[in-house]
Amino acid sequence: MYTDQVMDHFYHPRNLGTIEHADAVGVAGNPKCGDIMQITLRVEDGIITDAKFKVFGCGAAVATSSMATELIKGRTVEQAFTLTNDQVAQALGGLPLHKMHCSVLAEQAIKAAIGDYYVRQGILSPDEVQVYDDPHGEDTPDEEV
Repeated sequence: MYTDQVMDHFYHPRNLGTIEHADAVGVAGNPKCGDIMQITLRVEDGIITDAKFKVFGCGAAVATSSMATELIKGRTVEQAFTLTNDQVAQALGGLPLHKMHCSVLAEQAIKAAIGDYYVRQGILSPDEVQVYDDPHGEDTPDEEV
């Protein structure tokens, strides 16, 4: 059912935890279904130097959070913003269709964190940042930040 990469990131999650005094914090999820993810970022000169996550969800949610943080570390904020849920799932060797919402959750939490970073930097106002609270697709943004 799950690939070796998914199982590895579930049993040995990378970047688990929270960055104290983070430059950005993003939360995505829906308490109704139980999946909630928080991503914290450290950004230096426009480069994500550290990323950590906390997640309440299934094994696929842990694995996608872990992989997503690995994929954005060392990237510019702009590059990280372009990360898609499909890229996260591909990096894990695939996910069962009924677990793809976990990769969507990872993408949304990263975008929320980057939105928070832009607000803290004065690039965007809080009203311009998309809030993601439904990884099952009912809360799809009309425009991305």
